[in-house]
Amino acid sequence: MAIPTLLKQYREEIVPALKEKLGRTNVHSLPQIEKVVISMGIGAANQDRKRLTEAADHMTLLAGQKSQITRARQSVAGFKLREGQEIGCRVTLRGNRMYEFLERLISLALPRVRDFRGINPKAFDGKGNYSLGLNESLVFLEIDPDSVKNTQGMNITIVTSASNNEEGLLLLKELGMPFRK
Repeated sequence: MAIPTLLKQYREEIVPALKEKLGRTNVHSLPQIEKVVISMGIGAANQDRKRLTEAADHMTLLAGQKSQITRARQSVAGFKLREGQEIGCRVTLRGNRMYEFLERLISLALPRVRDFRGINPKAFDGKGNYSLGLNESLVFLEIDPDSVKNTQGMNITIVTSASNNEEGLLLLKELGMPFRK
């Protein structure tokens, strides 16, 4: 199996740059990406089961591994939701698949977003993890627009080993994430 380009770039170019900028010599103390979690919440899944299967199939297609169906943890009468009801899907990517997905996200999908001016640099959680939302999954080239009956948004969370937001931001900038100025 070939090494993803982004992983090769991380090892050869980004690690030395992070060493210099953070003033560290130990490679293992540098921030790195641990996993990427892609999730979709399908609000209309309790009325129409086909929407959930369609979203799960599209997620499986763009992630390269089977998506997991998520269930409601508790009942909410206002949303007509019962505990245990299927309401969404998610995929956790690690290793080579994670780097391949990130490469496609950065270079192909994000530039295709309508009126794209960069992603928000303030969407960190305080521990160096970054979350972003896409309004439609059609920005990925893997998904055929003709096969989509209902457009569906998604959340992407990039979990890093960074200890704070500044290190996480530095890591993602070095990887080529297009942050807003």
